[in-house]
This record gives sequence, C-alpha cells and structure tokens, in this order.
Amino acid sequence: MKPHNKKIRRVVAGGMALSMLVPLLAACSSGDNKDPNNRHTLRIGTMYGSSQDEYWFRQQYTDLFEYSHNNIDIEIVPAIDYTENQFEEPEKQQQPVDQLAKVKAIMTGANPVDIMIIDQPSLLSQLVQENLVKPLDPMIKEDKIDTTAFVPTVIDGIKELGGDNQLYALTPTFMPSALYYNKTLFQKAGVELPTDGMSWDDVFNMAKRLASGKGGKDGTYGFTFNQWGGSDPYSDVTNYVAPLKMKIYDDKAEKMTVNTDQWANAWTKIVDLYKNHVVPTQEDMQAIYSSQQNNDGKGIYNPYQNQLFFMGKSAMMIGQYNMLNDIETFNKNYEKLKMPKLEWDVVTVPQFTNEAPGIGTNINLSTLSAINAKAANPDDAWEFVKFMNGEEWAKFKSRSSYEMPSRKAFIKPRDGMTYNLDAFTKLKPAPQKSLSETKIEQERQNLYLIGQLGQTEFNKVMQGQKTVKEALKEFEEKGNDLLQKIKLKPNGPIDGVGGDVYGGGGPIMYRG
Repeated sequence: MKPHNKKIRRVVAGGMALSMLVPLLAACSSGDNKDPNNRHTLRIGTMYGSSQDEYWFRQQYTDLFEYSHNNIDIEIVPAIDYTENQFEEPEKQQQPVDQLAKVKAIMTGANPVDIMIIDQPSLLSQLVQENLVKPLDPMIKEDKIDTTAFVPTVIDGIKELGGDNQLYALTPTFMPSALYYNKTLFQKAGVELPTDGMSWDDVFNMAKRLASGKGGKDGTYGFTFNQWGGSDPYSDVTNYVAPLKMKIYDDKAEKMTVNTDQWANAWTKIVDLYKNHVVPTQEDMQAIYSSQQNNDGKGIYNPYQNQLFFMGKSAMMIGQYNMLNDIETFNKNYEKLKMPKLEWDVVTVPQFTNEAPGIGTNINLSTLSAINAKAANPDDAWEFVKFMNGEEWAKFKSRSSYEMPSRKAFIKPRDGMTYNLDAFTKLKPAPQKSLSETKIEQERQNLYLIGQLGQTEFNKVMQGQKTVKEALKEFEEKGNDLLQKIKLKPNGPIDGVGGDVYGGGGPIMYRG
C-alpha cells in the first residue's frame, strides 16, 4: 500500500467522494497482491519437520502457490523439530512430547504462524476448543465456495471435529479404507459376494464360511484386519470398537469401565476369530513364512510373502486407498511370481449398522489446513487455504496414487482398473477422542500402562489361561489400582509396575 499513498491523498484532496475511494483501495490491494516488490511472508506451521526435509513439504504443498503468488514468501515452521533432541541421550529421546504444547507455542508466540497444517484430527478439535483457529465458514460464504463439491465424508468429518457444525479447516486429500475381497475364493467356496453397507457381524459370519478352519501353512483365512495379517489381536479390538466410543476408564481416569457385557462381547468376537483360524494368528503367519524357505533355510524371494490377500490365502481384508497401487503392480507382474492373477473388488468397510450407522474405520483426515486466530496475515492465509483446496490444485494432485482427492470431480478409477469406487467415500470417520480425554492423557502420560495391562489380560484369554469374563474382571481390578498409582505418579517409573514407561512395546508385568 505504501507506494500508492501519495496517489490516494491526491484523489481525496481533489474532492472525490468517499464512495469512490473504497473501490480504489480495493484495486490497490489487488494490484499489490501481484506486485513482486510488495512482498509478504506467510508463516506455515507443521506438526513435525526440520530444515533438512523442508524441501519435501515445499514440493508437496507450497511450490505451486509461490509460483502463482510471486509476492508471497513461504516460511515453514515445524512445531516439533526432529533435530532438537537428535544428540540427547536415548532415554531422553524416547520421552513423549506434548504435541499440543508445541503447536500452541508456534501459534501464540511473539511471531505466530499464520497457518497450521494438522495431521492429527483430534488436535484440531483441541485448537478449536481453545479458540486458537478461525472458522472458515464466513470466508467460504463470501468467496462462494461450493462445499458440496467436496466428498461429504470429508466435510462432515471436519465439521464434527469442530463440535459446532462449522468448518475450521479444509484438506485437499484424505485416506479412506475399504473392504477388499478376493472373488476367486468366494466362487470356490460358493459364498455370495460382499455388498456395500454390511455390518461387522455380516462380515464375520461370511468370513467363517470362507475359512478352512485348520490354520497353518495350508489354511485359508476368511478375513484380516489389515494388509499384513498376523497383527496384534488386542489392537484389533481397539480398532473394531472405535466407532462405538467405548471407554476403558472414566473421564477422570480414576475408575475402570471394562467389566461390562459390551466389552465382553467385543473381546469374545475377536478371540473366537483367532482361535478358529478365521483370522490368522502370528503362529499361522510364522508357519506360512517357514513353508516358503528352501532346504538351506534361505527364503524364496516374493515381495508379497507376508500378504495373505495377494497369496490367495485371505478372502477379505481392510485396506487403505493406496493398496490399489500394490494390486496394480501385482497384476502386472503375477506371472513373474508364478502366482494366480488377483480377481478382486471392494465394498464399504464393515459398520455397526444399529449402534453407529454410517461410521467407518481406518478413514484418515490429514493435511488439515487451519488459520491461526492470531495470524498476522489472515488474508494471505485464507488465500493459501483456498488455493490448496481449489480446483487447480486438485487437478494436479489428483494424479497422486496414494491419497484420494477431496473434490468429487477429480475422483476417478485408476487407468485400466475397474472397481467399486464409491466404497471409499460413503462412510464418515470414527469419532475422535474428546478434548478432556486427550488432555488427561497428556497430563498423565503413564496412562499408556493401562493399555499394556489390557493387552496382557487379553493374551491370557488367547492362550486359554482365562475366560473373557475372568480377564475383564482382573483387568478392571488391577486397572483401578493402577489408575490410582498413575494419579499419584502421572509420569515416570511407578514402583511395583514393570515395563519401560517411555519405550512402551511389550506387555506390562504388573506386580501389585
């Protein structure tokens, strides 16, 4: 604006009406936005990063914007810099980082970032609750942006994060999941093909009909919870119940809430799937792996040897959108591997049709771009958010084979592939943790020990040492005692409780 101040004063002095001055100022502003001599700096915050890998972020997200806005310089500011503790002792490096505190520091400091790129949806909810990000709805309305051009899964999912039916961020891409199925195995078993909208019970019952039931290297399995199979069964329970918002302990983290019929039902279903070899156990996976070794103990090279779906040994699996890449590569090279071509398709992931209809699992909203409520350059910030989520950006980014575009017009099947594309866009993401849940987990980092205790008790059921009811009763009793210890010692080692507090990993050895 400064180069034009004299001109404006001359206009006013010449007696022009104020009503004529306003559009002149607007034109001046518009001209400045294209004037490379009138430079702005737009500060963009990221969750993680460092100066060494900044180039990747710029290639992905800012180069196109800078090219088309040649008067705006982009400064990348990571909330958590990888290099900060690079030379610390290993124990200190393993200590958990308070992500919210780090993000708030770059949003509220002396030189706050204008935009925050958020990869964890629950964090956006926290920032909304603390009034740290601006609602985008007024700007969306003013610029007449049609939100119906976006996948409802994305728009509805982001609105739920805000809690007041407003949009506090937008994202150009998202990572949905679907239920992939092997047509050949269904035809051999004489089982009808899956359809969109199936419940978890529908899928589990179908999987039981498809499984051979004998396990091991010669077994055929009905279902896997992920692409790799042989996963941690306790984690499968956690992912399975995510849409139901079932809690392990109360809001104050003082009392366990697991000794219930609802939890018993969930544990029983997952345990039965593994025990009956409907889902492969880790022992099954090891037997399959061993069967692929030569007599000299060396493995026969096969890049898909740990992926039962490609080997024709798993009829159904939950996979993310980017699994299409693997299928495309496999079906171009199956003859080299001396394996059958994969005949496949997808339907929507299973859902709880009564308790949580329309809610899916493994649907991730990432790269959420939000405007800092304290942004020094809110207009430039909105220009970036608008550009990043606009049609031109979507046109370029729709070529990505890893994430699905948020704009419906740019969602198309891969060249040469035919499948049920709608399966990826029909369901909404599972609810995120509440602000109170996230806050208490940050204040009491030892709460992760409750999860390890649950894993220990669940493993006892898997090994036949306890019934589900016995394990849940034990989990609740020991958990109540552990919660009180965590309340007194929220962080750091706790007397009488084994395990690496900061490392995690293995099951907890509870001694009290």
